[in-house]
Amino acid sequence: MANIEILQLRAAGVSLVLDCSGPGLPSVLHWGADLGELTETALLELRRGAGAVQSGSGLNEDLPVAIVPEYSAGWFGLPGLNGHRDGQDFSPSFRLMSTAQTGNTVQVKAADAGLELNLTIELTDSGLVKAKADLTNTGPTTYTVDGLYLALPVPTEATELLDMTGRHIGERHPQRHAFTQGAHVRDNRRGRTGADATLLLLAGTEGFGFRTGEVWGVHTAWSGNHRSYAERGMTGYGVIGGGELLLPGEGRVQPGGTYSTPWIYGSYGVGLDQLSQRFHEYLRARPNHPSNARPVVLNTWEAVYFDLDLDKLKALANAAAEVGAERFVLDDGWFRGRRDDHAGLGDWYVDEGIWPKGLHPLVDHVKSLGLQFGLWVEPEMVNPDSDLAREHPDWILAAGDRMPPTARNQQGLNLGIPAAYDYILERLDSILNEYDIAYLKWDHNRDFVDGGNQHTGTAGIHEQTAAVYRLIDELKRRHPGLEIESCSSGGARVDLGILERTDRIWGSDSNDALERQTIQRYTQLLLPPELIGCHVGPPRAHTTGRTQTLSFRAITALFGHFGIEWDIASAGAEEREELKGWVALHKELRPLLHTGRVVRADRGPADVLVHGVVAQDGSRGVFSVVQVAQSVTSAVGRVRLPGLDPQTTYRVGLVTTPGPESRTAGWAADGGSVQLTGAALASVGVLMPAQWPESAILLDVTAVG
Repeated sequence: MANIEILQLRAAGVSLVLDCSGPGLPSVLHWGADLGELTETALLELRRGAGAVQSGSGLNEDLPVAIVPEYSAGWFGLPGLNGHRDGQDFSPSFRLMSTAQTGNTVQVKAADAGLELNLTIELTDSGLVKAKADLTNTGPTTYTVDGLYLALPVPTEATELLDMTGRHIGERHPQRHAFTQGAHVRDNRRGRTGADATLLLLAGTEGFGFRTGEVWGVHTAWSGNHRSYAERGMTGYGVIGGGELLLPGEGRVQPGGTYSTPWIYGSYGVGLDQLSQRFHEYLRARPNHPSNARPVVLNTWEAVYFDLDLDKLKALANAAAEVGAERFVLDDGWFRGRRDDHAGLGDWYVDEGIWPKGLHPLVDHVKSLGLQFGLWVEPEMVNPDSDLAREHPDWILAAGDRMPPTARNQQGLNLGIPAAYDYILERLDSILNEYDIAYLKWDHNRDFVDGGNQHTGTAGIHEQTAAVYRLIDELKRRHPGLEIESCSSGGARVDLGILERTDRIWGSDSNDALERQTIQRYTQLLLPPELIGCHVGPPRAHTTGRTQTLSFRAITALFGHFGIEWDIASAGAEEREELKGWVALHKELRPLLHTGRVVRADRGPADVLVHGVVAQDGSRGVFSVVQVAQSVTSAVGRVRLPGLDPQTTYRVGLVTTPGPESRTAGWAADGGSVQLTGAALASVGVLMPAQWPESAILLDVTAVG
C-alpha cells in the first residue's frame, strides 16, 4: 500500500485536496477556493476536521465518501460502481495499491474482488478538475458493469441547484430549485447528448448568479447515454457527479478487459462567469483548438432547402462573397435520391440527376470567389427508402426482429458493425479526396430508440458512440486541416466528448434572435463564443414566425462563430449592403470576441439582458444591451457593465452600426461618450437609450490612456 499521503493540487485560484492515505479509495477533503500552500501538519488537521457527522444511530466509524462512492464504505446514495460477477462481487471494497503524482495529475490504483481500478485525477491550469476511471477485470469470469460514476463533494452551503432542459429549437433553458436531501438525477437515454440534456449540473450558495455566490458544477463529457446527478445524504454531505449510462449488457467486461468512463469535469467559481471561464480557458489551451480566425459562414439550408439548382447556388455564392463571407456550405440534398427528407440517407454518392458533372462546377465556382467549400453529411443515419437500407437492413440499429419507430423518416445506422463502419469511412473519405472540402457539417437528426445490434442481439449505443469518435478521428487523420461541426437537430449534441474532435457546434436550428439570446447565454457556460455557430437568418424566422430587424439578428450572431443562413441573393441591395457592414464589423471585433472573457450582468431591468466580452488584459470590452420585451417603463434606465478592471477608467460609447437603426441617443446624442472606472461601471452603470422590444445596441468600452 502507498505511504500515507494527503495531496494538495492548486491552480488558478482553486485548491483540490485529496486524502490518498488509504486503506480505501481517495476522498476529497476540499474542492473550492485556494487555501494557499498548506504544510503537512495543516493538511493532517484539515483531514481531522473534514469528516461527516454521523447521526445517533449511524455508523461507528466516520467513513469519507470516495471519488467513486462505495456502498461498502457506508454510502447509502448512488454507488460509484454498480455491478456484479454473475450475482457475486456486488459490493467491492477497493484497497489502495499505489498513488503517483506528476505535477497536478494524480494516478491511483486500487483493487478488490478480481477488479483493478485506475483513477486519473487532474487539476488543469485553468482550475478545472478532470477525473476518469478505468476498471480492469483481473478475475477468471465476466464482470458486468451496470454503472461506474465519479463524484465530487459540495459543502452544506450549496443549497441550490441549477441545471438546463430544453427541446428542439429551444435548447438549454435554465431551471432552478432547492438542493434538498435525496437525489436529483438527469438521465439521458436518447443515444446522443440530447436537446433536453443539462449542459452542466450546478450546485451553489443561495441566490448565486453570474457574478456572485460560490458555485460548483459538473459536466459529463460523453455523446451517448449519460447520467449527471446531485445527491445529499442524511448527514448533510452532498456530491455532484456523472458518468455513462449503460444499457443492459453494455458493460460486460471479459477477463483481462477494461471498461473506461468518460471524463468528468468539475469547475468551481465565485459566480457562474468565473466557473464558465475555467472551461473557456481550458478549451482554448488545447492543441487542437481552432487557431485561425473563424471564417464567416454562409450555409444554404434556409436559403434553398432542397432546391439545389446550380445557377441559384452560384448566385448565392456570389452574394456571399459580395457581403464578405469566407466559407460556403452546401447543406442537405446533394446525394442520390435526396429530393426531401424521406429518402436517400446512406447513399453517399453525388446525385447524377442533379449534378451530371458532380459537385465540381459548384466547388470550382465557390473556390474561384475565394471562399472555402463545406458540405453537409449525416453519416450515422439511414432512410428506409435508400439503396443502403434495402441492401443491408441488418445494419439498422434495432433490437430483435422489429424496427424502431422512425423519426424524420430515418433510422440509425449501426457503426458498431465493422462492415457498416468501413462503408461510411470509404464513402466520406472518397468524397473528401475528390473535392476540395474544408469543412463538414456533421448532422444527427434523431434520438435512438431500441438501439441494438441486430448481429449480436445486444444493446449498441456505447459501441455506436465509440465508433463515431473513431470515425471522426480517422477522417481527421487522413485529411489534416479538415474542420467538422457537430450538428444534431441543431444543438442536441453539445458536450466535451464530441468537442475533443470537432471544431464547433451548431447552437440550435432556431435562428430566431430572441430565442438565440437564451440559448447562446447558457451554451456559453461551457463553450467559448468561437465554438458556437450563430447565424443571421431571414427577416421572418422559419422556426417561430417572428419578424425581426437585421440589426437585432446581426448583433445576436456577432457573439459567436458568425454566419448567414438566408437567401441573400434574393434580398434587396440595401439589405445586402447593411449585411456587408455587419460582416465587416464582426471581422473587426472577432479578435476580441474569440479570445476575451465572457461576462454577464446579474442585475438590471427584468426585460433587458446585458452581456459582453472583455479582453484578457482588461483593455477593452464590447457589450450588448438587449431589450427582450416591452419595458414596463418608458426607458431602460441604468445597466451595469461587469468584468472590467475596477481601477481602470474606461470610455463608453455606442458602436456605430450599419444600417438605418444605428442609434445616437441618450448620453451619446452628440456622438460623444462617458468616462467611468470599471468599479463604477459594475456598481452604478450607465444610462441606456430607450429601445423597441426585440432589439439591441452595442457598447464599445475602451481603457483610457
